Amino acid sequence: MNYPDSVRFLYSLGNERKTVKFGLERIRTVLDALGNPHRLTKFVHVAGTNGKGSTCAMIESALRAKGSLTGLYTSPHLLSPTERIRIAGAEVSEERFAGAFRCVHEKAEELLESGAIDYHPTYFETVTAMAFLLFAEARVDIAVLEVGLGGRLDATNVVEPALAVITPVEFDHEGYLGTSLASIAAEKAGILKAGVPAVFARQRPEALEVLTARAAELGVEVAGSASAEDVELHARGSRFKVEGVQVECPLAGEHQVENALSAVAALRCLRVPDAAIEAGIRGVRWPGRLEWISEAPEIVADGAHNPSGARALAAYIGRFYANRRVRLIYGTMRDKAVEEIAGTLFTRAHEVILTAPKQPRSLRPEALRDSTDHPRVRIAADLAAALDMVRDAPPEDVVFIAGSLFLVAEALELRAAGDAADKGPGGQSRST
Repeated sequence: MNYPDSVRFLYSLGNERKTVKFGLERIRTVLDALGNPHRLTKFVHVAGTNGKGSTCAMIESALRAKGSLTGLYTSPHLLSPTERIRIAGAEVSEERFAGAFRCVHEKAEELLESGAIDYHPTYFETVTAMAFLLFAEARVDIAVLEVGLGGRLDATNVVEPALAVITPVEFDHEGYLGTSLASIAAEKAGILKAGVPAVFARQRPEALEVLTARAAELGVEVAGSASAEDVELHARGSRFKVEGVQVECPLAGEHQVENALSAVAALRCLRVPDAAIEAGIRGVRWPGRLEWISEAPEIVADGAHNPSGARALAAYIGRFYANRRVRLIYGTMRDKAVEEIAGTLFTRAHEVILTAPKQPRSLRPEALRDSTDHPRVRIAADLAAALDMVRDAPPEDVVFIAGSLFLVAEALELRAAGDAADKGPGGQSRST
């Protein structure tokens, strides 16, 4: 089975959220049949609501700067499933991805035939097993592993990590994790293991109470994030000091300072030298989060898919774009807290253009319009149409694309297509 076939089969398993099957029995059975590759790698396991991916990326980048052969497993992907599994900072090749898929899929079919498992592993379970195989095959020194959903029953929670990290716990996926911060925190706390040290980002009191209680039950030594000093925020990142480390973070937004503080605390627990911490965070890249799609006109894409993400984006706009006219292109999924997000984010925009990502679960912009009383709202059939609506905006205006990482992915695809169109034969720029 080649790469396109493997991707088609993975997608045939259904949407990751819609078809989620909580529980570890199936993934453990599959991994046991594969020789338990997850036991051959040292892991940093990261859970939380927002900031998981950014924190993982910073930790991995600093470990790589130290000289370690690293693995990184994150989700979701933006453009290609290969983005989810990275070794030494590079996403795995399509050939290696397909090879790992064949191994997991064939073993799953054998287990189904024998009755050892009830269903084929889900999309997320399958790719998680593939990551474990590829990390073991590459003999990585250490891999950073992002939880997919929750923690306690997430497929990644089969590992015995060297360190657990929990980023801020907020409201999201309440249908799966519960409707209170305490219940959500309890699911995130499920990644804690007896005797394994942990790092907790700054938390709301309700969440912190649950996390610290669980850590005490397990005898977990917890390190908190230290405070940042001499913080300098700018539109493209931040600069600050923490416990003698001079951090220059190229990821934009005040919330990324908090993520960087968690990363520094984790790296200190892993005994990474300060020079590697500084170099790693300085060189980190995490696409799709306050990422510039275009400079002229200025277009910025950011997921902002839940209330906490919306608050972070609204704060960013208020800090750096208060004196400029903002046009917001927004599209989201049906299972999101749309009214709360709209109340937080739409007030920052001069104009809101509602659209829908090209996904079955997307919320129709007509229905979305009922969630806002913004005085200037337009509807676009898709992102391309929305961008056409702002094409003639004055150069001093700024456009934000937000609401869903699916929509951000479409923006990146359109940028890639535009870049390709601007290239002449052999990939040379037409302007050269």
